[in-house]
Amino acid sequence: MDKVKFQVEYPINSSRGVLFNTFSTPSGLAEWFCDDVNIKQDVYTFLWDGSKESARLVSKKRDEFIKFKWIEDEEQGIQSFFEFRIKIDDLTGDTALVITDFAEEDEVEDSKELWEAQMVRLKQVLGA
Repeated sequence: MDKVKFQVEYPINSSRGVLFNTFSTPSGLAEWFCDDVNIKQDVYTFLWDGSKESARLVSKKRDEFIKFKWIEDEEQGIQSFFEFRIKIDDLTGDTALVITDFAEEDEVEDSKELWEAQMVRLKQVLGA
């Protein structure tokens, strides 16, 4: 089944560098996104409550974005990815985290709620 792309954007009171570290380093990711992360070359294995999912690092640009592709989707030929991107408003200078993700059509709302819960954790970690 094809997945549909969606984006969510969250204003975050944080500097670029600090925010980038929360989604590009194992220690940063383990604080809010998952319980633990193991990295072997370009494959990140995320662990949650005894389950694990692996994703390949597709691309990243320091202090701007990081993009992953789930190995399972890759193996099934599903064109999808998830990306964390820092967006700075030109006028206000406000920082936002834009998340691009894919989900099956009937699961998009659930996925958005999941990201919402993750953002609450991220903001607590950042004290934002």
